[in-house]
Amino acid sequence: MCGIVGYVGNREASEVLLKGLKRLEYRGYDSAGIALVNGGLHFNKGKGKVDALAKKIKQSGLEGHLGIGHTRWATHGEPNDINSHPHMSESGNIAVVHNGIIENYTTLKKQLISRGKTFHSQTDTEIVAQLLEEIYTTSRGVSFEQAIQLTLKQIVGTYGLAIVNKDMPDKIFIARKGSPLLLGIGENEMFIASDASPIVGYTNKVVYLDDGEMATITKDSYSVKTIEDVELTKEVHELAISIDEIEKAGYPHFMLKEIFEQPRSIADCMRGRLNVENNSIQLGGIEDVMDDLVNAKRIVIAACGTSWHSGLVGEYLFEYLAKTPVEVEYASEFRYRDPLVGEGDVLLVISQSGETADTIAALREAKKRGALVLGICNVVGSTISRETEAGVFTHAGPEIGVASTKAFTAQVVVLTMMALSLGKRKGVLSQDEMSKFIKELSKIPSKVEYILEHNDESIQKMAGLFTYAPNFLYLGRSYNFPVALEGALKLKEISYIHAEGYPAAEMKHGPIALIDEMMPVVVIAATDHTNEKMISNIEEVKARKGRIISIMNDENSDVMDLSEFHISIPTTNDCFSPLLTVIPLQLLSYYIAVNRGCNVDQPRNLAKSVTVE
Repeated sequence: MCGIVGYVGNREASEVLLKGLKRLEYRGYDSAGIALVNGGLHFNKGKGKVDALAKKIKQSGLEGHLGIGHTRWATHGEPNDINSHPHMSESGNIAVVHNGIIENYTTLKKQLISRGKTFHSQTDTEIVAQLLEEIYTTSRGVSFEQAIQLTLKQIVGTYGLAIVNKDMPDKIFIARKGSPLLLGIGENEMFIASDASPIVGYTNKVVYLDDGEMATITKDSYSVKTIEDVELTKEVHELAISIDEIEKAGYPHFMLKEIFEQPRSIADCMRGRLNVENNSIQLGGIEDVMDDLVNAKRIVIAACGTSWHSGLVGEYLFEYLAKTPVEVEYASEFRYRDPLVGEGDVLLVISQSGETADTIAALREAKKRGALVLGICNVVGSTISRETEAGVFTHAGPEIGVASTKAFTAQVVVLTMMALSLGKRKGVLSQDEMSKFIKELSKIPSKVEYILEHNDESIQKMAGLFTYAPNFLYLGRSYNFPVALEGALKLKEISYIHAEGYPAAEMKHGPIALIDEMMPVVVIAATDHTNEKMISNIEEVKARKGRIISIMNDENSDVMDLSEFHISIPTTNDCFSPLLTVIPLQLLSYYIAVNRGCNVDQPRNLAKSVTVE
């Protein structure tokens, strides 16, 4: 969740660290801080965002060529100056920044207090600094690197760690278990970060640390080994993202930029894979396991949040297009209920970042039980991309806004192409059917562009009318029930309005009691085969004076006549409709949040990549 950045080289480290923290702020923004080594260990930190930290550092004149930084999403201890990172050892000689959770910190803290250590924060991270110093200063003949290894062996939990020692002014030490860290290799300079965004613009050469690994870094060298002291040779990867992709490009928020990027991101996801002329889909990342998919007893999809919603759409797609049974699981619950998954099953994990802790845990549990594990993610080099046996990248480009938008549509596109490929391979889809589906799927980017061009202004006006609604209800059927869930989630995430998504028929099994003239009801009525049923649901809402906002196809005059407000979208095949219906819901949530003065890109209590359990 938290963001870590580090630098050693000839540049002014504070400038590199602050710029990196700003780019990492979507991972956490409760507090921020940096520590520099320059004739001693100097630090500045505090509650608030990176901009507040930058002002403090400018006033303090903090300088140096080696340092580490952190932007926090609070787990242990409230967001305040004392609990912000870096955390220091008792002597002030060692500074630590940390992403993750030390599960046995209470036990370790009691032991250290009994041996005379004094703690100043409520965090689990301070344990690392204090324990490390004790081991280093009391163990004869132990190097600082070995002391780190001994410390990590006593820790239970997850961590991405960056550590500096004032007596070693040319070195940064990092370690990883369950929380992402990478090393950027420059010319006489090195960078560390939780993800690639702080490194872009300095170098495109990176090394990804795996769990149980640590590295010692100087400005012109690095060494990687396991915490068991086994030296490793790591592959150097080349980044494929640019600075333009992680800047706002004139938009007021990353979220709005990413909503409007969807015609391109969907096209990029299909590029080189969807071939209309040859009537084919080529997904190279899973080609070697297609026979396993054909013969699978079932597909189990595991994901969290928005990715779970895309997985629900995937369930409809695989069962309709490939006649393959599918179950969709919350990754956060998967390993805790002794799941019946094993040989003959395929577990498909979905994650934008490829670093979602619960999803990685589900992946490892299914792998241990003998299932074939596949992945869908956006980030090359991520843990999921490395630990799954095969998979497909979404190629959506960096997504900075905490509320996911283009990741959802890209994931649904990948699931659609996988389902079509599997349906063709299994003989469920004829050549003629396949051709029709491929042609229609190829038109989706232009149809999304049409929605954005023709509805943005009207949705802004509509948002103004419902800015202070206390609750929202979202209703959908079939492929668009998951879209109802996603629309409600977006509104909750960024505007803090309570919202619920329901299968439309379930409305009368409870939620109908809430409907009155103060309740906006968003009805997603763009699926032809359920249209008559949706009209009945709209009538039920209307009879109770609910405010009806409908998302519907251009020619659906029956729904239009019943709706107080409507947003028209182009017609498409029912199974592709989620790619269109979700767009107006993203815009509606965005403009309501803006009207309410909410921080759209950094909603309270949330972070982009949930790398802690």
